[in-house]
Amino acid sequence: MRTVYFYLCFIIDLIGKAFKKIQLNSIKKHKTTEEVDAYLAKVVRDWSNFVIRIAGLNLTVIGKENIPKEPCVFVGNHQSNLDIPVILANMNSLTGAVAKKEMEKIPVMSYWMRQIHSVFMDRENPREALKSISEGVENLKNGYSMIIFPEGTRSRSNNIGEFKKGSMRLAIKAGVPIVPITFYDTHKAMEGNNGKVKKANAKLIFDKPIYMDKMSKEEKAEISEVVKNIIQTNINMENKIK
Repeated sequence: MRTVYFYLCFIIDLIGKAFKKIQLNSIKKHKTTEEVDAYLAKVVRDWSNFVIRIAGLNLTVIGKENIPKEPCVFVGNHQSNLDIPVILANMNSLTGAVAKKEMEKIPVMSYWMRQIHSVFMDRENPREALKSISEGVENLKNGYSMIIFPEGTRSRSNNIGEFKKGSMRLAIKAGVPIVPITFYDTHKAMEGNNGKVKKANAKLIFDKPIYMDKMSKEEKAEISEVVKNIIQTNINMENKIK
């Protein structure tokens, strides 16, 4: 029953977001960039909290004080489709994401993803992937943080897949800090139930930012492994608590 309720509410809300485009266009014509960003940030937070609520996800957030004031790249493991609303609900400012190319084909949602400065990456096309990275770097230089999942796909568990080193280029090229983020048990609300939506307890952990301005070239080359180890340590600790 919760699965039907979730998708029904999700679709109705998505239809409602289509009408919000009219309000957004009006704000863009008459307001400043800062006011537009504030409006978008509120729309995203409200949507994210709404999705978390209808999914029945009881979320515990740890380390939110570690989010830096300057633009950064949030790098995390990827368990569930709920990871994006979980992280966006806890952003202090407008934040985009690096999404797979297929997401660009989803009506309404892809529009709002573009508005918050998300980029769509074709991982099978190296040239296009580099263009997406460049677009993300430009977003960071313009003051917008970005979210990226180096695994490239959902693990649907608390296991972590391989972290693709190329995903760290975003932070390295933009010269911004990396904030490791750990998703724990978010898959239990959806992917862990063969797609059925069920109530679950989950955690989101923000670690301290990693600044790379004084790192050597060799250290930067290993940063993906450093971030992965931080996330793995968090997951190991949560497993012990259970």
